[in-house]
Amino acid sequence: MNAKYILALVLALQVSMSLCEIPAPSQELQAKYDSMKSTFIKRLENAYKKLQDAVSASEQGQVAKELVDSVQAVAKVAAGLGSEAAPIVDQARSSLLGLYEQYLRPHVGESLSTGIDHIKVYLDEVMPAE
Repeated sequence: MNAKYILALVLALQVSMSLCEIPAPSQELQAKYDSMKSTFIKRLENAYKKLQDAVSASEQGQVAKELVDSVQAVAKVAAGLGSEAAPIVDQARSSLLGLYEQYLRPHVGESLSTGIDHIKVYLDEVMPAE
């Protein structure tokens, strides 16, 4: 009876150890992610520039300008904190991309890609990257 418990414990430990090995994402998936990330950042930068232009052109520009300046100060602080945590964030991102590619991409990859392509059409109208 004790041998059965030991065998079950060994098998459970092997399964848990195999789950700890996180695969690295492929270069293709990493490149696709980096492309989407850079495009999204460009969209945000362009939207921010348009917001600044609209604020400077409006009559109530002073109040809005103060709001934009405070948002910009918060963004600088967040960027400073983000630069210190960059290695941890990169490792976590790589792990999540590897898990996604190994376990989820075969099942939801095509529909997710199609959904992102449909969303890009609307984002190009509302928040263009150029």
